[in-house]
Amino acid sequence: MIPLSDADRRPLRFPITTATIIFVNVLIFILELQGGDAFITRWSLLPAEIIAGRNWITILSSMFIHAGLVHILGNMLFFWVFGPEIEDIMGPARYLVFYLLGGLAATLGQVIINPISTVPSLGASGAIAAVMGAFLIKYPRDRIRTVLLIGWFAPVTLVPSIVLVGIWFLTQVFSEIGALAQTQSGGVAYMAHICGFIFGAVLGQFFEKSRYRVGTHM
Repeated sequence: MIPLSDADRRPLRFPITTATIIFVNVLIFILELQGGDAFITRWSLLPAEIIAGRNWITILSSMFIHAGLVHILGNMLFFWVFGPEIEDIMGPARYLVFYLLGGLAATLGQVIINPISTVPSLGASGAIAAVMGAFLIKYPRDRIRTVLLIGWFAPVTLVPSIVLVGIWFLTQVFSEIGALAQTQSGGVAYMAHICGFIFGAVLGQFFEKSRYRVGTHM
């Protein structure tokens, strides 16, 4: 399933923080293409180094590094679909803090689950998962315009966010269980996705502007 847009609402203001974060990710990806593997290795996070107290800057920098074109396109698409509405209820500054803390929570989860790993960890997925968690709690009934990939067919339909995001989260959980069972040391950082999502779902409401905390969630 590929989300395209929220069919039920639009942000009241242009999502300047979301757009800026996407711009920064794209800019850094261009630098990656120029710098090659050396650039990715320098700015990606290695759990073992964080545990040893080295290269802490990579906790931040790794959130803006991507493994390839498909990786960044997928991340930025999900971010653009779910981010603007959450920025709208938090405001640009609070939303930026929320995004970065979500990424931090995701990174810490990955470090804790595999503290001796020397496999690079990179990507905005953990922070974006936090945004998706906040979206699910705030707007569980919103219908997301979604492309369903069914063999050679790709119909566009409306999927409730609780279904779309819920399936995504369960996929991360079962993938992490499978990874642990196989004692994998590389691949996708599913635990980072899970921790970021839980952070957003549990704490997202505390970043909302006061007027959005009153009343029931749609």
